[in-house]
Amino acid sequence: MEKSFFGAEKRKKYIKEKLQKSEAPISASVFAKRLGVSRQIIVGDIALLRAAGEKILSTPRGYLLERENASSQEIYLAACTHAPEQTELELKTIVYYGGEVMDVIVSHPLYGQISAPLNIRTNYEVEQFIEALKSKEAALLSDLTGGVHLHHIRCADKSIFARICDALDRLGMIYHAEE
Repeated sequence: MEKSFFGAEKRKKYIKEKLQKSEAPISASVFAKRLGVSRQIIVGDIALLRAAGEKILSTPRGYLLERENASSQEIYLAACTHAPEQTELELKTIVYYGGEVMDVIVSHPLYGQISAPLNIRTNYEVEQFIEALKSKEAALLSDLTGGVHLHHIRCADKSIFARICDALDRLGMIYHAEE
């Protein structure tokens, strides 16, 4: 049993309060260090908070609360394709034109649909994602499907989504079905 500065309820309250005040994601490791417990304990606390109805999002950089103003925005789906080395350009293009990259989705022949949350809103978050990709020597989900993947993109309206798609299409990153 681990010693903690807080009991489970106080830990969850602390996590919730910090997430409410933060604009940026906070990692489980940061919470663990501050609270004197393991990262796994924090992951469990987050799961319990979610089960209690807290809208906590996971990102590659950590946890954050779903923004209230996000409900006024629309969510669209874009089919994309590109080589792994073009990932940074794709993500930066989407955020440059006013989109938030909510997730990445691939269709695997064995497992069906596989998705992972991204919640990338800024160039800084793109750079953090790319840095994590390089430092962990991890593969992209789109590597499983020859570069073809989907993104849910949150933006203010359909005209912004159209601009994003036009920009990605000019870069050759919009997937078009073969005829």
